[in-house]
Amino acid sequence: MRVKRESEGQRQEVRRDAAAIVIRRSVASLATVATLLLAAGASAAGSIEKLKAFTQQTQSARASFTQIVRDKDGATAQTASGRLVFARPGKFRWEYDKPYQQTIVGDGEKLWVYDKDLNQVTVKNLSGALGSSPAALLAGSNDIEQYYNLDAKGARGGLDWLEAYPRDADNMFSKVRMGFKGNTLDTMELYDHMGQTTVIRFAKLERNPKLAASLFTFTPPAGADVIEDQ
Repeated sequence: MRVKRESEGQRQEVRRDAAAIVIRRSVASLATVATLLLAAGASAAGSIEKLKAFTQQTQSARASFTQIVRDKDGATAQTASGRLVFARPGKFRWEYDKPYQQTIVGDGEKLWVYDKDLNQVTVKNLSGALGSSPAALLAGSNDIEQYYNLDAKGARGGLDWLEAYPRDADNMFSKVRMGFKGNTLDTMELYDHMGQTTVIRFAKLERNPKLAASLFTFTPPAGADVIEDQ
């Protein structure tokens, strides 16, 4: 019985470690996507001025997504899928259905990360969790070029591409590429400093939908472990 308990404990520890990695990547990806998804909507073949103008006009967004993480050799290291919504100022909900059920909610002040399998909730101060990352734009700033150098790259593979280079050297990602199909954001590629690439493909992207306020609130489920991360 002792061996069994230790084995179960080890499995839980591995699961927690894996969940922590998913959370870190999810929050980092979310920070970048939150900014650039709200900024997206103009083809990279058009002017960057049009892209910036659209930022002023987009107050919310909704989409489903698939996410693939590739290692530095191009092999698939992780796959995930789910749904996301954003609303200015500073509110978002990012739900993973696979491989683990996980919900990330930003209510404007706090960041809530709920792992259903572990029945565990991690709570962070939103500004502290995302800091000076691109998600800071959700608080109201529309000046994309304060945070990124933008470069229109033209058409490839049926998409028009725009590249964004973070000005902050501490950003987790060295480069973000956005691929547009017509005037709709289709794909984002996020390149980190370790050689990994996160590819996010969107479906049913809707701009400025009416979103229920309840989407951006979170109440920990009864019995869940709640960890306040300062």
